[in-house]
Amino acid sequence: MIGAGIAGAACCLRLTQLGFRPLWVAPEETLRDKPGELLSAAARPLLAALGAEGLLAKGTHRPAHGMFSAWGSDRLTERSSIVHLEGPQTVLDRMGFERGLNGLAEASGPVRLAEQLTGCAPAENGWLLDVAGRKMTCELAIDASGRKAVLARDRATRFRADRLAALYGFLDQDPASDVTPTPATLVEAVPDGWFYATCLADGRLALNFYTDADLMREASGGREPAWEAVLSTSVSVRRWIDEAGFLLPDKPLLASAATTWLAPCAGANWLAVGDAATAFDPLSSHGMTSALWSGLQGAEAAAASLTGDPLASDIYAERVARGVQEFLIGRRRIYAQETRFADSPFWQRRQQPKETVPA
Repeated sequence: MIGAGIAGAACCLRLTQLGFRPLWVAPEETLRDKPGELLSAAARPLLAALGAEGLLAKGTHRPAHGMFSAWGSDRLTERSSIVHLEGPQTVLDRMGFERGLNGLAEASGPVRLAEQLTGCAPAENGWLLDVAGRKMTCELAIDASGRKAVLARDRATRFRADRLAALYGFLDQDPASDVTPTPATLVEAVPDGWFYATCLADGRLALNFYTDADLMREASGGREPAWEAVLSTSVSVRRWIDEAGFLLPDKPLLASAATTWLAPCAGANWLAVGDAATAFDPLSSHGMTSALWSGLQGAEAAAASLTGDPLASDIYAERVARGVQEFLIGRRRIYAQETRFADSPFWQRRQQPKETVPA
C-alpha cells in the first residue's frame, strides 16, 4: 500500500479488518489546510463500515444544513439538507478528519514505513519495492499516492476531461467585526468559472474559485491571480465577505481540480484507489466520498485477488470505469443549467460532450 491520504488510510484499515497485515508505505505528511471540506452524507455508511463514524462527532466539524446557490440565475436560492434521507452533509475540519482516519488505520496493525517509495518494479511473484534504500517484495501493490500515481501511471493511461484548477484560501474574520458569520455554504457561477465558500466550525471562511488553468489570468483582469481581482465578478460571495468582515489574503493558493482517471485502474498484481484512480471536478462534492469508496472497494478486491479470485481486480476496474461515465453525464447536466454566460470560453467548453484525451 502506497500513500497516506483518505483513500490509502481507508484501504489499509479495511484490509486489516479482512484479516491482512498490509505493508503501508506512508511518509508522515505535514497536514495543512486544503480545498475540499464538504463531506457528502453518502460517506456516513462508508465510515460506519470502517468503524470510523465517530470521527464526525468531533466539535471541530459542523453539519451543513443550508446551502445557497446562484447557478443559472442571478437569484440566490436555498437548498436544505432536510430533503436528504441520509441527513446533512458535513463541513469538516479537514486536517483533523484526515489525522483521525490515519490514526485509526495505523492503530489497526499494519506494518507502516514512514518513508518515501523511491522505486518499484514488477517481480516474478509481484513487486520489488525500494523504500528509502530498503529492498522488499510484495505480492500485490495498491497505489493510493494521489494524482501522481507513482506506481500505476506507467501501467495504464490517464485521461482528462478538462483543465480545471482551484484558487483557494482560508479567510479570518476581522476582530473588529460584530457580525456572526452565517454557518452556510454558497456556490456562485460567474463568467469565468464558479465560486465555492463555506463557513468552517472555527469561524474562518473557506473560499475557492474554479476556472480553467489557461483562463486564470483572464479571470483576474489580465494580472496574476489576486483575490480582489478574482472577486470582481462575484455578487453573493463578495457581499458575504464584505458584510461579515472577512480579511482577504493577497494571493490565492493553487491546486489542480481537473477531472482525470486511470484506465484501467487495476491490472496484474496492482490496483489504484483514490485520486490515483479517479479525480473528479469538485462540483460533485463527492471527492472524499469517492476516496472512501474506492479505498473500501479496492481493499476488498485486493483481498479477493490474494485469496484466489482471478476476476476481482477486473470487476473493481469495471465498477470504477462505470462510475466515471456516470459522473461525466451528471457533470454535463449540471453545467448545462447555467446559460447566462454563453460567450464565455469556460462555459462553452462544458455545454457539449467532447472527446476526452490522455492527460
